[in-house]
Amino acid sequence: MAMNAHYAVVIPSYNSGALLVPTVLGALAFWPDVFVVIDGSTDGSESGLADFKADHAGLRVVRCRRNAGKGRAVRTGAEQASRAGFTHILTMDADGQHPAGHIMRLIEASQRQPDAMILGKPIFGPEAPRLRVWGRLGSNSCAWIESGGAVADSLFGFRIYPVASLLAVLRKSLFMRGFDFDPEVAVRLCWAGVPAVNLAVPVRYLSRGEGGISHFRYGRDNLRLTFMHLRLGLCWLLRCAHETLRQTARRTRGRNRGSRYGGSDTP
Repeated sequence: MAMNAHYAVVIPSYNSGALLVPTVLGALAFWPDVFVVIDGSTDGSESGLADFKADHAGLRVVRCRRNAGKGRAVRTGAEQASRAGFTHILTMDADGQHPAGHIMRLIEASQRQPDAMILGKPIFGPEAPRLRVWGRLGSNSCAWIESGGAVADSLFGFRIYPVASLLAVLRKSLFMRGFDFDPEVAVRLCWAGVPAVNLAVPVRYLSRGEGGISHFRYGRDNLRLTFMHLRLGLCWLLRCAHETLRQTARRTRGRNRGSRYGGSDTP
């Protein structure tokens, strides 16, 4: 393990229904330290977790009084983990889509590069809704450009973040509170100099009959993503312009130094 690197799993949950408890137990089967952030849930889905705390000393349940969005819930979990001495968090959704059996793969990748963020790249099964699979291509293309090709998938929330870098980026922004969290934080961490490692992992979409719940709203959340990429695109253009001006100024200084020390050898 990388020296001084300590990992915790953070699971944000909002009205996750019957899937929350098995998702948390699945994570605990592979990693002992799990923070569950109850983001203003009203369905009582977290009530079953109390039965397992006696057998899992590393299970912490953090309750937020009101629903503030995934980004805010992850930030709350990251702050709690940081105060408890953890240096990295692995985020996974509460709806059973992310494979707990791959937790160690992500952690091992992070141990090899502890300064990097480890980004899951989803492998979709045949049950995945085609609209969801193809619909993410627009956001992924934008994030790929904005990140300089570093982010392969911008919407998959099965990831590892270095906590200090994550909190530094979140504290500078008024955004990244809801569904826009995953793509924007990945791009902004790239801009902050955090390397990105993309790791392919399977994803499972559960049907309603299996308890599958989605809080994604096509109109509202696609509008939010569009607004987010407009902001990021403008910032990216400004960053490109700044870098062009900086390189031009550096070349100009180099030519000026050369002309001061150059000249004719003729007396």
